[in-house]
Amino acid sequence: MTKTKKEKVSAGAEEAAAGSEKSYVELIANMNPIAQPLASRKLSKKLYKCVKKAAKVKNIRRGVKEVQKFINKGEKGIVVLAGDTLPIDVYCHLPVMCEDRNLPYAYIPSKVDLGSSAGSKRPTCVILIKPHEEYQEAYDECLEEVSGLPKPL
Repeated sequence: MTKTKKEKVSAGAEEAAAGSEKSYVELIANMNPIAQPLASRKLSKKLYKCVKKAAKVKNIRRGVKEVQKFINKGEKGIVVLAGDTLPIDVYCHLPVMCEDRNLPYAYIPSKVDLGSSAGSKRPTCVILIKPHEEYQEAYDECLEEVSGLPKPL
């Protein structure tokens, strides 16, 4: 008897989770003023998929401290920043570091989505995607589009 009750509860929780998913437009409303260049909806989906593939082969750097350390060491890749991180002082120095080292970077609307695409339950505000032959096509496509985004003044 208890198993059927648990199944009903989990089915209800899944419906509630699907209903609470915010749209791209709603997520943009909570963005920081420094979140430029912002990835489009299509590019955001591509970046999430690329992060997911990179996380499978453990080829990502996650979090401000880790990303900052490896940018300073000269590691190459795409830097993906979450645009809804507060306070912005936590990571506002990273775009400058990326521009100094000619690393492509882009903001996406949600740190929760970024963390979940990396295979974590915790929200993540910065991820560095390193190149790898297993997902090279997706990486090159994202790299081309992120590099084409207009840089802020």
